[in-house]
Amino acid sequence: MKSGNIRIHCLIHVPFEGIGHIESWAKKHKHHLSYTYLYEETSFSDKDDFDMLIIMGGPMNIYEEKIYPWLVPEKKFIKEVIESDKIVIGFCLGSQLIADILGAKVTSNKDKEIGWFSIVLTDEAKNTPIFQNQNLNFSVFHWHGDTFKLPKDSLKLASSEGCNNQAFLYNDKVLGLQFHLEVTPESLDEMIKNGETELQDGKYIQSAQEIKNNAYFISQCHDVLENILDQLSKN
Repeated sequence: MKSGNIRIHCLIHVPFEGIGHIESWAKKHKHHLSYTYLYEETSFSDKDDFDMLIIMGGPMNIYEEKIYPWLVPEKKFIKEVIESDKIVIGFCLGSQLIADILGAKVTSNKDKEIGWFSIVLTDEAKNTPIFQNQNLNFSVFHWHGDTFKLPKDSLKLASSEGCNNQAFLYNDKVLGLQFHLEVTPESLDEMIKNGETELQDGKYIQSAQEIKNNAYFISQCHDVLENILDQLSKN
């Protein structure tokens, strides 16, 4: 990737799951942001028009093409971007899309995981630049019912008590994170408001109030996120 300012294209699936703190990081470094809003359009930027692709979350599943027909061209687009050797980062649904494109199975997890729960980094993750010297002894935000198998030739980065595969790195440039490091107080409120019906009793489901009470973890999530973005944008 070229040095200096980079061009970042973002795939947004629903109005209430934007890029959160990624926008602040991009503005701080004077990087250029562009967007495709899948709920409004299915036209994609030319691959030569950006250096990094970021794929956000959403309540849909990767296998619901009949309900969300735009999933078909989206997967084709992401595959082409990965094959063009660009930086690709997926959060939650975005990570599942990447896993699917790389040939790994995406299925329902045993338990839904909604709220602030800790993750454990693998030894391999601690030796990667994106997590090296990072202290993750705190909870990160989750909102997912599905999970992925690890794509072939990828590096497992993290797990949680409720979900064995939480993150992977493929080819040093393609990162899938099942959790939401990008969440802000505003986006947290939006997700709660739009997903209230999912906040039912469950082993790994917190109430809306619990989620809001733990929002103090957000600043630590942003520190980790910025390090990840800093490291990957050097590639």
